[in-house]
Amino acid sequence: MTQRARVLSRFVFAQRSAHMDAPRQTSIRALASGIVRAVRDALRLIRDKGPGSIQFWFIALLIGIAAGGAAVVFRLGINFLQETLYGTDNVRLLHSFAETLPWYSILLIPVFGGLVVGLILDRFTVDGRAKSVAEVIEGAALKDGRVETKEGLASALASMITLGTGGSSGREGPVVHLAAVLSSFVSNRMQADGVTGRDLLGCAVAAAVSASFNAPIAGALFALEVVLRHFAVHSFAPIVIASVAGTVINRLTFGDVTEFALMQEGALAFYVELPAFLILGFLSGLVAVAMMGAIFFADDFGTHVVARLKAPRFLRPAIAGLLLGLLALAFPHIIGVGYETTTAALTGQLLWHEAVVFCIIKIVAVAITMGGRMGGGVFSPSLMVGALFGLAFGLVATAIFPNVSGSDTLYALAGMGAVAAAVLGAPISTTLIVFELTGDWQTGLAVMVAVSISTALASKLVDRSFFLTQLERRNVHLSKGPQAYLLALFRVANVMRKPDAADSAPEDAVWQAIEAGLWVDPNATLETALPYFEQTGRLFLPVVTIGAEGEAPQIHGSLFYVDALRAYNRALAATAAEEHG
Repeated sequence: MTQRARVLSRFVFAQRSAHMDAPRQTSIRALASGIVRAVRDALRLIRDKGPGSIQFWFIALLIGIAAGGAAVVFRLGINFLQETLYGTDNVRLLHSFAETLPWYSILLIPVFGGLVVGLILDRFTVDGRAKSVAEVIEGAALKDGRVETKEGLASALASMITLGTGGSSGREGPVVHLAAVLSSFVSNRMQADGVTGRDLLGCAVAAAVSASFNAPIAGALFALEVVLRHFAVHSFAPIVIASVAGTVINRLTFGDVTEFALMQEGALAFYVELPAFLILGFLSGLVAVAMMGAIFFADDFGTHVVARLKAPRFLRPAIAGLLLGLLALAFPHIIGVGYETTTAALTGQLLWHEAVVFCIIKIVAVAITMGGRMGGGVFSPSLMVGALFGLAFGLVATAIFPNVSGSDTLYALAGMGAVAAAVLGAPISTTLIVFELTGDWQTGLAVMVAVSISTALASKLVDRSFFLTQLERRNVHLSKGPQAYLLALFRVANVMRKPDAADSAPEDAVWQAIEAGLWVDPNATLETALPYFEQTGRLFLPVVTIGAEGEAPQIHGSLFYVDALRAYNRALAATAAEEHG
């Protein structure tokens, strides 16, 4: 074959190949564009129709996978830091290993961690405080299911460092907020309304809790009971889907194992023993309130000391780390989450005086960590405190009434649930998470009795839960429900009638009210304005900005009582429709 013929042959072959590949390339491009178009249409449908559409379940699954993955990465990050800094290959036995370390390591590791945490929070947050569950609850109620991204990521990193360097707190708070950051990103991208944004938030939270504790049932109910604070039917299915996805991520990484291994089954000896669990629930409620009070006292005391000394706020976590290091020299049990000590209490491996002392020391350590604004959550510490207190109570109860008593470890299990439920203000999800953490479903009666009493008592002594009390201390009033906090969502300027409106108040009447000192600022909310109507009996209030001395006030309009009530009623109706839809 001549050179020309060979070239021609190759050219013809190339042309044929191109013609053969063209349909294949065209079909791939068509498939890709079709997928993109389908996703875009699904997002538009979800935005327009809300979470009731089937497409929302697919989004819930993806968010569940992402939030579950974030929770697993967070946990692995803590393990890596603890293994690196403390030199142990089994973080579940951290405090036993820490007892063998030089004293200066135990003392200085929390100080180093606190200094890094302080620098991160000082740089990336407004108030130098790590964000947690309270901010997620606030985002669900007041911000259409959104939280702040930059502060959220900084808080997650700070909390990871805190737990990895010996801080005495838990990992559930940071992972919940980290999941909320992910859902907020999705909500913002699809321009979701409040209902859809809150449901996406619930999906992310459920997946994060499930992935963190291998507890799919409790994860779903935690999102509904604690964060969304309602059990609407339209949100239940997608939240369950996301929760299951988070659990699968956990089990693929860590295996299908419970967090705590019980050596023996607990069982009620006789039903006559139930009154003892009523007493345990009552006392556990008081212990939970004492723990919350200690945290709030430490936070106020730390703020006072920093202000008095005029110290940089980034040093506050480092000082807290120093105090923790000093405490850990004598009691290494306080280091980290504390699962080893909790397991020892649940399996009855501690003496009475050890359980009592460790319980008190743990409360002090948690107060230092949280008061020092080092980051972390309160759920895991409350489990440890509850298990220790329950074991101490059980040892006394079984010693006084040995003939009608079951195992003292059953009291430890019930106490663990009772204190945690009172702190979280979540009796349903906490009861279930205790069962899922331990794998013991046979002791439900004792746990439920203790949990119900402790939660009922603690909710009367604080603003329903630790998180809602945190918000109340910041003048964010969510504990009394939507009928109380919805008024704060409406600015006066958005409800008033402008001066040039046909149905606005007469100018003479406006000036008379201003001269009498009856007016309201345009930036005020209906939460501030409505009491004025009730106190004065007026039909309207001028909306005025008062200038400097000698300047005439600037009139923006008039706020009518009927308009304020109409806006409030519409908000209540929308909330009721969401919660019962």
